[in-house]
Amino acid sequence: MSNYQKLDFWSLKAQKEGYPARSVYKLQEIDKKFGLLPKSKGQINADYKVLELGAAPGSWSLYILRKFDGCGFLAACDISPLSDHNGAGLFAGQNFFFKQADIFAADTQAELAAKGPYCLILSDAAPSTSGDRGLDTARSEELVRAALSYAAVSLRQDGALCIKIFQGQDTAALIKETRPKFKQLKTFKPEACRSSSFETYIVGLGFKKTL
Repeated sequence: MSNYQKLDFWSLKAQKEGYPARSVYKLQEIDKKFGLLPKSKGQINADYKVLELGAAPGSWSLYILRKFDGCGFLAACDISPLSDHNGAGLFAGQNFFFKQADIFAADTQAELAAKGPYCLILSDAAPSTSGDRGLDTARSEELVRAALSYAAVSLRQDGALCIKIFQGQDTAALIKETRPKFKQLKTFKPEACRSSSFETYIVGLGFKKTL
């Protein structure tokens, strides 16, 4: 059994708390540190919208919907389906839309953009790893650029962004290119990331819509 198949502390915690995957604790830590989502339900209204790319199996979606508690709106997309989590109907609700599709497809981008604009765009999307770090980081960068293209069209003025990226030789240049588009831009690796992983997250706050 590989390290990624073993049930570690975070995997067991996710099972206990009803999440499909351990990745929820990455978002939880990022949210706590950067305040991506409103702290109270009272700050969320019908115009508070979130877009999540690379949503499967659905832990981030479920975390957001639990914080929304019936308010706000979440649109999510992934080429893979969400977990049915033993048929528990965890993703049912009028304030949730899921599209199983390729995030690179023009019709997908148009449909998701039409449901915005969004206060927050998230992407935990990752390529299928090949074992070739150079190839994997290049594919990850393509996903990051796709998320940034969604932000350019659909993120509100002063909105926030959080994107996973596999760190490689071009990461610093990509961050430098993205930094002027936000009032603040940070990178952060949550504790819940596996120690062997070379992933980190780009967090942008205060989107400058006019740039």
